[in-house]
Amino acid sequence: MAEAVAGESVVEKKSHRLVIGAASAGTVFEWYDFYLYGSLAGFITQHFFSGVNETTGYIFALLAFAAGFAVRPFGAIVFGRLGDLWGRKNTFLVTMLLMGLSTFAVGLLPGYDQIGLAAPALLILMRLIQGLALGGEYGGAATYVAEHAPPGKRGLYTSWIQTTATLGLFLSLLVILAIRSLTGEEVFRAWAWRIPFLVSAVLLAVSLWIRLKLNESPVFQKMVDEGKTSKKPLSESFGQWSNLKVVLLALVGLTAGQAVVWYTGQFYALFFLEKTLKVDGPLTNTLVAFALILGTPFFVVFGWLSDKIGRKPIILAGCLLAALTYFPIFKALTEAANPALAHATARAPVVVIADPATCHVQFDPVGKQVFTSGCDVARAALANAGVSYDSAPSQAASTPAAVMIGERRLVAVDGAQMSLPEFKAARDAWNKELAAALHEAGYPPKADPAQVNKPLVVALLFLLMLYVTMVYGPVAAALVEMFPARIRYTSMSLPYHIGNGWFGGFLPTTAFAMVAATGNIYYGLWYPIVVAAATAVIGFLFLREMRGANIDD
Repeated sequence: MAEAVAGESVVEKKSHRLVIGAASAGTVFEWYDFYLYGSLAGFITQHFFSGVNETTGYIFALLAFAAGFAVRPFGAIVFGRLGDLWGRKNTFLVTMLLMGLSTFAVGLLPGYDQIGLAAPALLILMRLIQGLALGGEYGGAATYVAEHAPPGKRGLYTSWIQTTATLGLFLSLLVILAIRSLTGEEVFRAWAWRIPFLVSAVLLAVSLWIRLKLNESPVFQKMVDEGKTSKKPLSESFGQWSNLKVVLLALVGLTAGQAVVWYTGQFYALFFLEKTLKVDGPLTNTLVAFALILGTPFFVVFGWLSDKIGRKPIILAGCLLAALTYFPIFKALTEAANPALAHATARAPVVVIADPATCHVQFDPVGKQVFTSGCDVARAALANAGVSYDSAPSQAASTPAAVMIGERRLVAVDGAQMSLPEFKAARDAWNKELAAALHEAGYPPKADPAQVNKPLVVALLFLLMLYVTMVYGPVAAALVEMFPARIRYTSMSLPYHIGNGWFGGFLPTTAFAMVAATGNIYYGLWYPIVVAAATAVIGFLFLREMRGANIDD
């Protein structure tokens, strides 16, 4: 009898490993597909948006990237409903097929020079399909794994799903790096950039083969056998206040804060190092990669810990720690990654003095408007140089805009009364004068790799990554436990994808816009800080701890 029990235990363990492995592998490949676009946005701009100027093309390429995030909640509704009607396994087979085929198609699409406007239109269509598919994938994978997990191990089992976004990003970068090395930069730029998209066909075949070996979730199968599945999961999830209020609480008291902490730690930190602190791109990627390698195991650690002490304290503690420490961490990053910039900022602070009425929001999606006021010229030049500055009103409206660098004053060019060629020539000359003045004040054009304190940068990035693992490791188990089985797929998918698709997915763009509007390189941090702090407070006051809840009903 003892041998039989032991044998059953071994079989169960093997079955559980297959469930986790199959669900996780498929989700890794979906994230690989999703992140390929972001990693290759520059090449996509050249081939699909070449009919406009380079700046506008890149903006449109980024907007197409954002479209994938924008539609994720709609994918959650569509496929969440199907998951509660058809079953978990069948639905995430469909989402995988859609993701794989749409990604493969991007590698075959003709460029703008071949079919004109149809090229970007088809590209955006493929991107929308990818976003919809990802919106249905996560809820299915998390629900499927949680419904297989033995008692007391739900957090541990689902935490493996949480590693997949990071692993998918790694996989996309590795494939791109390998192909660039094999083909050379010129060939890669011409056509080999398509190969990573075409590789998704192989990953799709492997994923489908793995997932077809799986059985349906035992919880869903039991509901089918007993005739207890929901006939109208959308109306039950969002049309009944008793469940809708839990959906809203899951969003504002859980996933919104989790999302901004995740995107700040994994994406905004990389952007801050490369674009703001002017650290060399390959060095930035290497430092971030080391931090991700060190931090990724903690998804599983905190998932396991949530089985012991609960999901709520770990997730909310991560949100609170992030809100309290982001400013000192990012200021320490500046000191460690670009000490010359930090010292120059302290020794010779920059102030733009101008009439506020002459300072405009410099957003031009069609690339046709020219901003000619002295304030606009000064702020644009400082933003391009990655220099943090304060703003102060001039004493009189007639006083020309100027830039103070320590005690030195530079009157900015005002092109209001100039012809366009005259203005551009004067602006270019003034930008050179400003660059020379900044250089004299100790502001570096880029970070000196020899001066980068690499161990400290990796340590700070690891700390940011640790917050990510705290909030993200246990969140799948927490969401699964909040909703009844008959509408679980639908109910948990929507708050997760609104949180991560909208609050998180648009964080880099929102934070950058806040920095551009104020001139303060740290001002964009207020966005994740406010959202994370709000989640910590709302979650603490209203969120129930659901660890160990019965998820069969």
